[in-house]
This record gives sequence, C-alpha cells and structure tokens, in this order.
Amino acid sequence: MATVRAKFRVDQIIRHSWAEREMRTVELSPVSGDGGSENKAFWEATPSGKLSLGCINLEAAEQFDLGKEYYLDLTLAE
Repeated sequence: MATVRAKFRVDQIIRHSWAEREMRTVELSPVSGDGGSENKAFWEATPSGKLSLGCINLEAAEQFDLGKEYYLDLTLAE
C-alpha cells in the first residue's frame, strides 16, 4: 500500500498542564496555496483539515516551530 504525503504548517503551540505534567498541544493545518508551486499542489489535494498533537514528551514537542511547515506521511499500520 502506498504512503500518502501531506504538508502541514504549525499554527499554534499551547503550553498547559496535564496530570500534573507539562503538556504542549501542537496544532497544524494544511499549507495554503500561496506558498509556492509545491504548496499549491498540496493545497489543491488537501485544502482543509486540522491536526492536534498533545505531547507530554517535551523533546518531541520541541521539534515543532511555530509557522514552520512539515511533511506528514500516512502509511497503513497493519
């Protein structure tokens, strides 16, 4: 089965507590069509959506930067 690739941008990073631990929620949405030809191609395939990641592993959360774009590869987990 093929992998589906999407391109998302970090819209917001929220810091809060969860079960007495620090948690960061990283909110992403598909790139818009005005960021060059690659972004336009991704936007034409996926013009809307939302991804929200609640991270208690802060090292993982720190891999995301506000306003930066990331590829999201989706592969069937069997």
